[in-house]
Amino acid sequence: MSDKQDNNTYTCNEYREEMILAGLQKRLRCADLSENERRTLLTEIEKLEEKMGL
Repeated sequence: MSDKQDNNTYTCNEYREEMILAGLQKRLRCADLSENERRTLLTEIEKLEEKMGL
């Protein structure tokens, strides 16, 4: 397998990170969040997006 193919491999960890991100974003859309919960979710989302290179 060439290096180029290795870079295009979609891993279970990448899928897992995407699903975690989607879950955090869904929770963020809930109307009944406190301001503290909203800030915590935004921080978690930012950290995960940075880790994912988004």
